[in-house]
Amino acid sequence: MIKELDGIFVEQRAIASQFLKRQVIINLYIPKNFSADTSLLLINDGQDLSDMNFEQMLDRASISCSITSLFTVGIHAGRDRRNEYGTAATTDYAGRGAKAEAYNQFVLQELLPLIHIGFGMEKFKQIGFAGFSLGGLTAIDMTWHYPHIFSTVGVFSGSLWWRCKGLGPEYSDDRDRIMHEEIKKGKFHPGTRFYFTTGSLDEVADRNKNGIIDSIDDTLALIEELKKKGYTEEHDIKYINYEEGRHDVSTWGKAMPGFLLWGWGKEVQGEKLRVHSS
Repeated sequence: MIKELDGIFVEQRAIASQFLKRQVIINLYIPKNFSADTSLLLINDGQDLSDMNFEQMLDRASISCSITSLFTVGIHAGRDRRNEYGTAATTDYAGRGAKAEAYNQFVLQELLPLIHIGFGMEKFKQIGFAGFSLGGLTAIDMTWHYPHIFSTVGVFSGSLWWRCKGLGPEYSDDRDRIMHEEIKKGKFHPGTRFYFTTGSLDEVADRNKNGIIDSIDDTLALIEELKKKGYTEEHDIKYINYEEGRHDVSTWGKAMPGFLLWGWGKEVQGEKLRVHSS
């Protein structure tokens, strides 16, 4: 069943995934002004989008023309979320993320072809990926490893603490946070852009006792690694901390409009993208 709003159509489908061995529910938010200039945005934990009134949010942005044409797909998480999400190259210290590579392949070989073929779009203007908490970690992991596909990423309270060792005498922030290490091993990819949000009430954990909660600490440290690769806050990185923000859908819903405007606002799209040699 397709729901029609003023600026978009909304549809829900189920995909039988061979990689994940389950039915994957997706919400499709299809712009009425679909064209060759349409961009695509995938969002992990798509089941949370209804709770933040995403369809009304996107519809208002579409009919006001504050953003360019944006096709959005909300991917519902499965029951085994802690294994399907994570970093594909390695599991965390507790073995979580064991199906992250299978999830990557679902996105690359099943979901994207379905969208391209089903809607007759050989190529989108750009493709973004976003997610909340563990879904945010997955989004940046995929964007980092497939920069020829994804150019924009939104990480809302990302689980950037994801580590290969449990907390103890041998643990070190400098070498054991998995996503930070992935960035250290990687290289600069021109045109890739990063949007991060945290909330001062995301958590209370402060493992290094520096007075800054881990959610903020890990995000700031990741941004520093991106800067070392050549990305700048002027052109490539946006970070916002919400002082009253919590690790919940309500906070992420308040942050979402800013991400949409940053990624696909009319003025942003009109700017000339810088080109770097890597």
